[in-house]
Amino acid sequence: MEKHFPEEKEKSAKNPHRRTVRSYVLRAGRVTEGQKRALEDLWPVYGLEPGKQRLNMEALFGNGQAVVMEIGFGNGDATWRMAKARPDQNYLGVEVHQPGVGSLMLKLEEHGLENVRIASEDAVELLQKQVPDESLAGIFIYFPDPWPKKRHHKRRIIQAAFVALMAKKLKDGGLLHLATDWEPYAEFMLEVMQAAPDFENLSPSGRFCPKPDWRPPTKYEKRGERLGHKVADLVFRRTDREEL
Repeated sequence: MEKHFPEEKEKSAKNPHRRTVRSYVLRAGRVTEGQKRALEDLWPVYGLEPGKQRLNMEALFGNGQAVVMEIGFGNGDATWRMAKARPDQNYLGVEVHQPGVGSLMLKLEEHGLENVRIASEDAVELLQKQVPDESLAGIFIYFPDPWPKKRHHKRRIIQAAFVALMAKKLKDGGLLHLATDWEPYAEFMLEVMQAAPDFENLSPSGRFCPKPDWRPPTKYEKRGERLGHKVADLVFRRTDREEL
């Protein structure tokens, strides 16, 4: 998975130019000829152009099915597998890594999948500017960069402010599913989520959940297992909003 993180520098009197929030760090990667072809020919089919207008999910997908957003899908291996297993559900994948975007589109074409759309932009800005409130049935974030050094913890994507933003975009009962193979990050995410007022933990133990059937294994998960890492899944439900 391409690694995503929120980052913001406060405006000060000495520096009036504030750096905008970003949900990713862009890493270079070689684009194969197949991926290049996909980026050129298939983007009009699956791609979502950046903009400021609120998305009409029904118009975007051509149906009224529930929409799940996956943030940082990497090479898209989990994305197309989930979409194939659940044709009754739509998937909005977000990834800035161009080789990964190309790889996913090739798989979508190969399997004839029509329930996936791709945004290649900052997930924070996409959520803030284009995704309507209470429009998502789920948000999945699998194996984000753990930023293990303590001084880099502020770069981790799972922070209170970002969780609050996701809560606004999820429907009542919507799921926020996180997965990591880095134990200290799992504990960090659990602490952040347990303090989030708009979510309830679906774990029977009040901590981590068994791996849900809907999450396919990823190459990052397999690599972590080879290194002896234990994978942790966190599944939280967006609580119902109070009636006015």
